[in-house]
Amino acid sequence: MQKWIQVLWPSFLVAAIAEAVFFLVIDPRTLYLFGEPVDFGPLATYSIAFFCFWLLCAASSLGTVFLQRSANQLNRKK
Repeated sequence: MQKWIQVLWPSFLVAAIAEAVFFLVIDPRTLYLFGEPVDFGPLATYSIAFFCFWLLCAASSLGTVFLQRSANQLNRKK
């Protein structure tokens, strides 16, 4: 459980900052996806973007936790 907290909490914080910075620059009503305008409401756009940012940040944090394993943990026989 502690590993999940180490992954999800920092990624949540970074995702919140990333979304704030992104939407300070980009207006959600002017977004286009595959050449078509995104016709979700602003709240839905903010929510979807936040979860996408959170997923990307969680993948980065999970990679860090994975790479912090010692050689003994990697090479032990099961």
